[in-house]
Amino acid sequence: MFKVLFLLFIVVPIVEIALLIQVSDVIGGFATIALVIATAILGAKLVKQQGLGAYSNVQQQMASGKLPGQDLFTGLCVIIAGVFLMTPGIMTDAIGFMLLTPVIREKIAKTLIEQASVKMQSSAQSSMFGQDFGQSQAHQNAQSPFEEQKFDPFERKAPKSESQSSTTIEGEYQRKD
Repeated sequence: MFKVLFLLFIVVPIVEIALLIQVSDVIGGFATIALVIATAILGAKLVKQQGLGAYSNVQQQMASGKLPGQDLFTGLCVIIAGVFLMTPGIMTDAIGFMLLTPVIREKIAKTLIEQASVKMQSSAQSSMFGQDFGQSQAHQNAQSPFEEQKFDPFERKAPKSESQSSTTIEGEYQRKD
C-alpha cells in the first residue's frame, strides 16, 4: 500500500508537470492556464449535474424498495471524477472526464463485479476446504452463503431475504409510564 501511495503522490505530479510544460510549449503559457481553469469549471458543472441525477435516482430506488447498486456506483464515480477534475493537470482531467462517461463506468462496474465474485467464491472455498474442514456440512453451508446464491449489486430488484418471508408477527404495544 505504501508503494502505491508513494507512486501516486510522486509520479502523478511529475507526469502532470511534464504534460503541462509540453502543452504550454505548443499552445502557450496563458492558453494552458486557461485550459486548466476551463476544464475545472466544465468538470464542476458536469459533476454537479450528474451527481444530482445519481442522488435523485438513489432516492427513487430506495423509495420503491429496490437496491440502488448501480446508482451508488455512479455517484462514487462522479465523486472521484470531481476530485480528478479539480486537480490541475491534463492527465487527471482526462481520467475525470472518462469517469463521467456512462460507457466507461459500465465497463469498470462489470470488471469490479467479476473480480468481487471471484474473490467471494475463492474465500468461500478456502473457508470450506481450509481451516473449517472438521465442521459439519450444514455449518459450512451456513458460513458460505455466496456459493448457492448469486447476488448482483446492480440488479434493480431487492433480493428476497428470510426476514421478508410470509410469516407475520402481530402484537400490540402499550406505553406504561
